[in-house]
Amino acid sequence: MNLAPNFPEDPVMQQLLQLLHEEIGLPKHKTLRLQTSINFDLGCNGAEAKQLVEALEQDFAVDLGDYDAYRYFHPPVFDVFLKRRAKGRGDKVPLTIGMLYLAIKTHSWDTQTLENLS
Repeated sequence: MNLAPNFPEDPVMQQLLQLLHEEIGLPKHKTLRLQTSINFDLGCNGAEAKQLVEALEQDFAVDLGDYDAYRYFHPPVFDVFLKRRAKGRGDKVPLTIGMLYLAIKTHSWDTQTLENLS
């Protein structure tokens, strides 16, 4: 795994990278940056995404606050009810390693703050 220069290497980031490796796998030949998106760049979606967010909540005690999975991920299976609830949420927003890192460090998910990082 290649890390960009100035990539944080503290214990929190090491734990996050371990979680990402276990849940979605990390590419060996791609340089990881804080701006690397797990949904677009790393292909995390559906059931993987659900497991990852559950692990963030449980393992890192992140209060998910206003987290909305449909902003970042497509539902794991086609469901008419979910599709109707997700109406107007077609374009997905990148969910970056930096966003996850800050959410873990602050133990909270604040969409506006996290998305303004980029």
